[in-house]
Amino acid sequence: MSLLRSTGTIGALTLLSRVLGMVRDMLMARYVGAGFASDAFLIAWRLPNLFRALFAEGAFSAAFVPMFNRIMAKEGTDDPDAGRDAAIAFAGQVLSVLFPVLVGLTILMMLAAGPVVWAMTGGFPDGGPDKFALARHLTIITFPYLGLVSLTSLLGGILNSFNRFWVNAAAPTLLNICMIVAVVFFRGDGAIATAETQAIAVTISGLMQLLWLIWSCRRIGVVLRLGLPRLSPQVKLLLAVIGPAAIGQGAIQINLLISTSLAARFLPQGSVSWIYYADRLNQLPLGLIGIGVGTAILPLLSRQIGGGDARAANDTQNRALELALFLALPAAVALFVSATPIIRGVFQHGVFTAADTIGCAATLAAFAPGVPAYVLIKVLTPGFYARSDTKTPVRIAFWSMLINLVGNLTLIWPLGPVGIALSTALSAWVNVILLFVALHRADHLTLDERFRMKATRIVAAGLVMGIALYVGNDLLDAHMSGPFWERIAALALLCGGGGLIYGIATIGLGAYRIAELKGQLRRPR
Repeated sequence: MSLLRSTGTIGALTLLSRVLGMVRDMLMARYVGAGFASDAFLIAWRLPNLFRALFAEGAFSAAFVPMFNRIMAKEGTDDPDAGRDAAIAFAGQVLSVLFPVLVGLTILMMLAAGPVVWAMTGGFPDGGPDKFALARHLTIITFPYLGLVSLTSLLGGILNSFNRFWVNAAAPTLLNICMIVAVVFFRGDGAIATAETQAIAVTISGLMQLLWLIWSCRRIGVVLRLGLPRLSPQVKLLLAVIGPAAIGQGAIQINLLISTSLAARFLPQGSVSWIYYADRLNQLPLGLIGIGVGTAILPLLSRQIGGGDARAANDTQNRALELALFLALPAAVALFVSATPIIRGVFQHGVFTAADTIGCAATLAAFAPGVPAYVLIKVLTPGFYARSDTKTPVRIAFWSMLINLVGNLTLIWPLGPVGIALSTALSAWVNVILLFVALHRADHLTLDERFRMKATRIVAAGLVMGIALYVGNDLLDAHMSGPFWERIAALALLCGGGGLIYGIATIGLGAYRIAELKGQLRRPR
């Protein structure tokens, strides 16, 4: 399967999940708003959601998939079935160690919910003890999701190794479906009751995702046996790799955790919610493009590098970078140029006010320049993990997080949430530059002539699109606060029109040819 087709399979299902996520967030903005209850829920949701992002969307797969594939290839040299059985046995060993650790960690974190919330918020100086108590209560409800999603990621890594990308990519839709059903049918009276319903739905969705992947694994004949925990050499190696991989893959999410904590401590009520809503739109391209491309190239890179084909591996990463830039740049331009009409059209209804739109849109525009960087990080890090190098991305992630922290503390006072967003975007670009330099110096990645040519023309097409969106803002902004279907139509016209102009510009400027895109979508014979 071609890189674009594999990415498209993952991206299409991720798109479904993210569309449902937007519906969920629109309902949350309508019934919970941006204030007391929403800030408390988002703090409670931040840490389990961090683990979802670290494990389900990259780190576990980055560590597990190369090892699983190497075992399957090595043991299956003469007998493919023997390789498959050996790899599945390894996965069972991992489950036997992972399960009791996750159960213990989840119980410990639920018991320590108070100190955890205080560490993240400083006790919510702006909201007082009632807001802190609500956040602690909601945290206890959501924490089981942490263990459930980690087990889900193990099964997802197995399915990805067997090229069943769509199954794992479809799992997050269950989270959004559960939360939508909860807010539509089971919300109580007021924002606090609705926030509590959302927290319960988070944990229920974790169980549903785990059951979905267990069933999917059984359908391809994969059944893991839970035995006594045993730290075999292979399991020890995996555990040694997972921690660094989580830090390396999750630098963006860790930066957001730091940013959210600072906002809860030092900024007015509602700032945590502004950052969350802006980040939800900001992370959309990462989910659709970065995770899709990164997931698709990791098994391929592992095979190419394992087979000693350095030239093919370099070409794979060049094409992945090219595809990531082609898809991510228009998203960044749209979120920067049209931040206000997008926020108004998506969120401004119910208890989410026009003042919230202004604050949230400014935050989104500051996040937007980092969008290509967030995606490129997901494309560059497989170049390290496919070579079993987890130390380099960790060192780079550490410097990125340090820059983010310094930037936050420098910019939060004069710029508020906007300063936090700018610092996050800057640190992401530092991460990209350092990752590329490290790969290039090790002679693992050289940008070829095709990439340089296409990158220049893609940027030019993005500028054309930005000018068109700037004009479209004035024409469509008034419709963004109208009835539901009017807002949907205006958003579709603005974003769809911008995308169409970008597509025409990329073809007109020679960045891509129609035949070239069609060829990428065909199955190889």
